[in-house]
Amino acid sequence: MGIRVVEVRPGFARAELPPEPNTNHFGVTYAGSLFSVAEMLGGLLALATFDLDGELAGFVPLVKESTIRFRRPALGVVRAEASLSDDEVARVRESALAVGKGEFVLEATLTDAGGEVVASTTGTYQVRRLG
Repeated sequence: MGIRVVEVRPGFARAELPPEPNTNHFGVTYAGSLFSVAEMLGGLLALATFDLDGELAGFVPLVKESTIRFRRPALGVVRAEASLSDDEVARVRESALAVGKGEFVLEATLTDAGGEVVASTTGTYQVRRLG
């Protein structure tokens, strides 16, 4: 897939998907490749946002559900990005500490090289204690 992580910081993640090897027989980006780059943002964002090596040691990010809406064929490099507000981060953290899991909904936008929206996703994720 060749996904390139462009920027990850607390509350934000951005990645890019190159056209090759992700182009289908119609000459546009595979639907599954678009879904994959969007879904992985939830894990990247959680790893950068929540203190999984300290305060939330033993917690992992998991995806519970994800949907995608394809808006137009994707040509060229596709950029995917998603963010969580500081208030939402605080709420998830507090829930994780209180009950062993914190759930959040993450919306991602995928744009083509021209800045046109080609797809959008909504995913439900958890940061939860394993074991």
